[in-house]
Amino acid sequence: MSGPTTTVVDAKPAAPPRKVGDRPAKRASKWRRAVTGWAFATPFTALFLVFMALPVVASLAMSVTDLRSTDLRNPLAVNFVGLDNYTRLFGDELFVRSAANTLVFVVVGVPLTMVLALAAASALNSGLIRFRALFRVGFYLPVVTSIVAIAVVWRFLLDPEAGLVNNLLRLVGVDGPAWLGNTDTALPSLIVMAAWRNFGFLMVIFLAGLQGIPQHLYEAATLDGAGRWQQFRNVTVPLLRPTLLFGAVVTGIGFLQVFEEPFVMTQGGPLSSTLSVSYHIYNQFGFGNYGYAAAASYVLFVAIVALSVLQFRLLGERD
Repeated sequence: MSGPTTTVVDAKPAAPPRKVGDRPAKRASKWRRAVTGWAFATPFTALFLVFMALPVVASLAMSVTDLRSTDLRNPLAVNFVGLDNYTRLFGDELFVRSAANTLVFVVVGVPLTMVLALAAASALNSGLIRFRALFRVGFYLPVVTSIVAIAVVWRFLLDPEAGLVNNLLRLVGVDGPAWLGNTDTALPSLIVMAAWRNFGFLMVIFLAGLQGIPQHLYEAATLDGAGRWQQFRNVTVPLLRPTLLFGAVVTGIGFLQVFEEPFVMTQGGPLSSTLSVSYHIYNQFGFGNYGYAAAASYVLFVAIVALSVLQFRLLGERD
């Protein structure tokens, strides 16, 4: 008879005893890392609080008061007016006119800028244009050029007497208008100038997005008999949707805050036909209507948020 068998079970090695000082040492190390991180972040945090957060809170509080420049020496004379400044805005014909001008600027300018940028990016990406590096620099140059220099050039181009545009129109028997002095053509002229000035930035972004689309998708579409337009609609646009969304949001925010073009080119005229909301806010601050101007600023902020949400709805990713 065989004897009883014994099973040997490999026992796990016992864990080394935890030292009593390990936990306090780890806590001290975490505390030192936290203090070091906050020490590095303190300069930025202080600058952000003083120059960003505090002015935003102060402007919000200012928008519900009747603060004027004459009240700065006697802050106790400032009265709380609630939403009166906001209700006054929509009864102010000048603000309503500036809001309508800004709306036209955005509705026309954003699609025009994006179409120009996408067309230029597609042409550069397809190889239809030779010396592509030269054209990329040329298209992007207006983005980094001073608005003052651009204003001088465009004023000369649009001059009713000696401007290049009207001289070309005279060659075909057409008398061009005073582009910047006519209420019907001043705002469209600024929109064209703004689109020309800004499409180079979007062109670079769109070109990067186009170069990230796999080439084999176009080859497969070609084998399926898709033409260039069908490839653009069914391959390029869906895969470029995040890039288009970024371009639309950035351009929309910039055009809603349009200020430099009317300020330099037309000073809001003629007859307030190019007055923008930002320019109107600037004027109100200059007039000393601080509470009223702050309320207009927050109305513009709400408009920016609403436009961005709408663009995310239209161009965001879909399931």
